[in-house]
Amino acid sequence: VQLQASGGGLVQAGGSLRLSCAASGRSFSTAVIGWLRRAPGKEREFAAGVTDSGGTYYADSVKGRFTISRDNAKDTVYLQMNSLKPEDTAVYYCAWKMGATIYSREDAYDAWGQGTQLTVSS
Repeated sequence: VQLQASGGGLVQAGGSLRLSCAASGRSFSTAVIGWLRRAPGKEREFAAGVTDSGGTYYADSVKGRFTISRDNAKDTVYLQMNSLKPEDTAVYYCAWKMGATIYSREDAYDAWGQGTQLTVSS
C-alpha cells in the first residue's frame, strides 16, 4: 500500500487545519489507519487512529481537539485539528495496518506515508 499525507502548513495557535492521507494499492477499507507525529527532538508518538468500521481512538494530548475520519469510497483518511497549540508542531505521518484493532505503538503499523509538516506559531 502507498500512503500520501498532505495538508500540513503553518497556522497560528488556536487555529485549525485538516490533514489528508490518500491510500492506493492494498485494501484500504479493511485496514486501520493511524496518524502519528514526531515533534522536534522527540520520539514519534501516536495521535489518532480509525478502524475499518469508523471506530476511533485518540491520544490524551489531542482528545477533544482532533477528529479522525475516513472516506472508504475515496480511500482517504482525514485528521481535523482544531484549537491547535504550539506543542502540536510536528511532522505528521499516516500509517496503515491490517486488522481491526488500533495500536498506539508505531511498530504495529506496516506501511507509512512520507509525512507532512505542521507548524503552530504562538
